[in-house]
Amino acid sequence: MTLLPGPTSAAVLPFQRTPAVAAPPGAPLPFLDRDHSILAFNERVLDWARRSEVPLLERLRYLCIVSSNLDEFFEVRSAPHLQALQHGERKGAYTAASFERLAAAAHRLVEQQYALYNGELTAALRQRRIAIVSHSVRSPQQRRWVQEYFEREVRPLLVPIGLDPAHPFPQVANKSLNFIVRLGGADVFGRQNEIAIVKVPRVLPRVIRMPARVSGGRTLFVLLSSVIRARLEALFPGREVSEFSQFRVTRHSDVALDEDDVRDLRTALRLGLQHRHYGEAVRLEVSAGCSEYLSAFLLQQFGLPPQALYRVRGPVNLVRLQQVIELADAPRLLFPRYRAPWPRALPPAGSFFQRLKEGDALLHLPFESFDAVLAFLREAVNDPDVLAIKQTIYRTGSDSALMDLLREAALRGKEVTAVVELKARFDEEANINWTEKLESTGAQVVYGVVGLKTHAKMLLVTRREGKALCRYAHLSTGNYNPTTARLYTDLGYFTADPQLTEDIEHVFVHLASQSRLPRLNRLWLAPFQLQRRLVEKVDLLAAAARRGTEARIVLKMNALTDEPLMLALARASQAGVKIDLVVRGACMLRPGVPGVSEHIRVRSIIGRFLEHSRIFYFRRGDEEEVYLSSADWMNRNMLRRVELAWPVTDPQLRQRVVDECLVPYLHDGLDAWELRPDGSYVRMHPRGAGQGHSAQQELMALHGGLAGAR
Repeated sequence: MTLLPGPTSAAVLPFQRTPAVAAPPGAPLPFLDRDHSILAFNERVLDWARRSEVPLLERLRYLCIVSSNLDEFFEVRSAPHLQALQHGERKGAYTAASFERLAAAAHRLVEQQYALYNGELTAALRQRRIAIVSHSVRSPQQRRWVQEYFEREVRPLLVPIGLDPAHPFPQVANKSLNFIVRLGGADVFGRQNEIAIVKVPRVLPRVIRMPARVSGGRTLFVLLSSVIRARLEALFPGREVSEFSQFRVTRHSDVALDEDDVRDLRTALRLGLQHRHYGEAVRLEVSAGCSEYLSAFLLQQFGLPPQALYRVRGPVNLVRLQQVIELADAPRLLFPRYRAPWPRALPPAGSFFQRLKEGDALLHLPFESFDAVLAFLREAVNDPDVLAIKQTIYRTGSDSALMDLLREAALRGKEVTAVVELKARFDEEANINWTEKLESTGAQVVYGVVGLKTHAKMLLVTRREGKALCRYAHLSTGNYNPTTARLYTDLGYFTADPQLTEDIEHVFVHLASQSRLPRLNRLWLAPFQLQRRLVEKVDLLAAAARRGTEARIVLKMNALTDEPLMLALARASQAGVKIDLVVRGACMLRPGVPGVSEHIRVRSIIGRFLEHSRIFYFRRGDEEEVYLSSADWMNRNMLRRVELAWPVTDPQLRQRVVDECLVPYLHDGLDAWELRPDGSYVRMHPRGAGQGHSAQQELMALHGGLAGAR
């Protein structure tokens, strides 16, 4: 399969040929709102939970993913809007009006979630004899079991707090589940303290599967919140529970450090993490039946406006329903298991080093197995001729065979250097723990450059071969994380190219010593020249188009929000360059605006796997170039992170990237959404029988890890 007319192929997805059009005077910048674009992405994810052809428990999983994404959205993106409302100040794009618009959009999305959960998913689960059983419909036998479970497992961990001057409103941790209770009568001292708080213990499972003896042959669950709710009055003997509600508060969770004043980043970050759970409140969730009195009380306690209150008709925190998927033991209601095969281009036995002397190799995740990366590193660890191993660590997870291999390499006396990004959001604690484990084995651990996140993904092995030292490397568009490698689409690139591996060596030395970086041969590195080189590349194609040379750009990434790069794409469109953008998440570039971006099309692919690879295709006449990268086209990636982009120089590998990673996505008519000029997304539907095409299904079939479609 091929991409465009040119040295390799016949045409697909042709554009109408139109003359270059200059933007009219005063034409608006073709930018959309980033935060609304993020919410629109989650609407596309939610669509998978609506699809009847998707296995039922997978539909529930997509519903949970949206809730998890919304949690992170509020934790990271909401605070500036809220602060603008509370302080009546305008800070760039953040205003009181921006908060209100964002809150309205978030409320609509949450309402859609719970309508789908209550209206379709619970009924469909019941048809398959799977249910979450509420107190009102439990049989007497089930109620006895719930009471026994409460007394045995739950009650010993509960400490209800009655509020009075000696017992102020307690610290409520980020995203923790709690009950607020309004009590009648007087306490044991005769006082009328009517409000109490009950924290739901985090150490207990939120979803409990009922035993077979009370399930009647069905798969039944009870929520921990429902167990507590059923026995709530037992916690307040002598008092009447007149009102109650579950509640959960979401807090701003970015860890802010002034690195210029920090002497020990690891210690400072560990201390900062202790405060993450108690940052500024940005969202309050309560049960739909929560009284106005209790909701107003909570809003006052957390200093939140009414727009930050979310009344939900179901479990407060749908994320926890992931446990239903795990506990149901119903494989027929899940996607057929995909077993990623060993990469065809790499030796299942024999030496990686010998194979890479023949040329570069490509690994396409998750369609091919991440085990190849582990095997490459394992060979380096076990080979007595390997002298040094250097690797960047961004998100590797708390349990990682790869990190264990690095520790083993250090114990074997090899020179191990790990550049660990301590500030990888929500992975800080795991990375701190890994730094300590690596250092305990003698590995050299550095944290990169002050003020920048090291987001580049690279692994470099130095090996003695006779009298020479030879380098072998692996670069990646994604993280060295065995778990996400089964869920995210990414590209890994193995190479022994002397110029490329020399560049990687220079980058590692720069990160460790912060010395001046020499001129690089093949790599483009942020924050130094990546943005500039990309702008130059786009402008070069624009100039070619103005001269009448056919020019083409296809870009695949997770997000497009960097203004200089978007302006460059708009200039190229005005020059007549035909541009396809495959942007999974936030895209601020408005396509199809006459005279501004009319030659730009934007689509988003939402599939079984999370689209994560970054691929940049440029063609000018018969000259094709393909770059892979760790970077999205965002300002932070270009100017505030250490990122890499590298060329695919081998013509066969370049064609493979085009055939597997671009063409299927440009033809996808099942999982694709097209961005319209007004900022809305429209799902692409098959035009007739047999016309449906899913890029991910095609790639699973191509690599042979799955028998049959989803």
